[in-house]
Amino acid sequence: MIGLGGGSSMDTAKIVALAIHSTQSLDDMVGNEQATGTRLPLIAIPTTAGTGSEMTFVSVLTGDKGDKKAIYSSKLLPDIALLDAALTLGMPRHVTAAPALDAMVHCIEAYTSRTKKNPISDALAVKGLQLLTQNFMTVLEDGNDITARENMLLGSTLAGMAFVNASVAAVHGLSYPLGAKFHVPHGHSNALVMGPVFRFNIEAASRHYAELASVIMPQRQFADEQAAAHASVDEIEGYLNKSGLPTRLSEVGVTEADLLPMATEVVEKIARLIATNPRDMSIEEVRQMYQSVL
Repeated sequence: MIGLGGGSSMDTAKIVALAIHSTQSLDDMVGNEQATGTRLPLIAIPTTAGTGSEMTFVSVLTGDKGDKKAIYSSKLLPDIALLDAALTLGMPRHVTAAPALDAMVHCIEAYTSRTKKNPISDALAVKGLQLLTQNFMTVLEDGNDITARENMLLGSTLAGMAFVNASVAAVHGLSYPLGAKFHVPHGHSNALVMGPVFRFNIEAASRHYAELASVIMPQRQFADEQAAAHASVDEIEGYLNKSGLPTRLSEVGVTEADLLPMATEVVEKIARLIATNPRDMSIEEVRQMYQSVL
């Protein structure tokens, strides 16, 4: 089985490779290591620099009711990942930007993970974030720069290795309803909510966000830890503003009436991603974060 394409294509290939000889339903596979049986040999070839699915044992599917369902299984880890930056040439600006911002979130959430942060995932996240931030504007302005494309693709893969070991967190949690209910592409969903979530987290993880400032902005000096932490979040959020993607929830169809139901879903149904976040979140706090970018 060959998964060729973006994250959705590779995630689908993983499941097909496993399901083709399985008697399980997809619902029975949902969760952590619930999948049984053997799969076909699996090769993953990403054509976007963002999801890192080629390096993970995770597949996220959309259910019949529009809900996101995650299958975690060591059986889903591809046997081979092929990175060919030539396959990413010609991507439109918005398709370049959204997955790249997703990959940056992968690095940051892995590095700040409350429960699974570790030295190996830290090293992968730091290098991944360095490659992504140093080449992001180049690929937006010159999509045919093959060296920059290679760096973005490698950065994305390292980000995938980082988060599959340390987990993602609340940014992904808040993004899920945007994808399921409003069909916002996954990377863009993350980018829309990453600013308010990261700022909320600084109270509990200022040192980690400050450490990332030296990765994102190596030439800058900061007065103290708080200044560095806020600067790193501002810089990452600034990439969304420079990307050309919509920057407000209202631009993708979200209304004031949607905020509380989305916040309730995040806290009550996607609690696994709040558990790895540096800070716990109440329904009202999540609603306020949505409100800040409405």
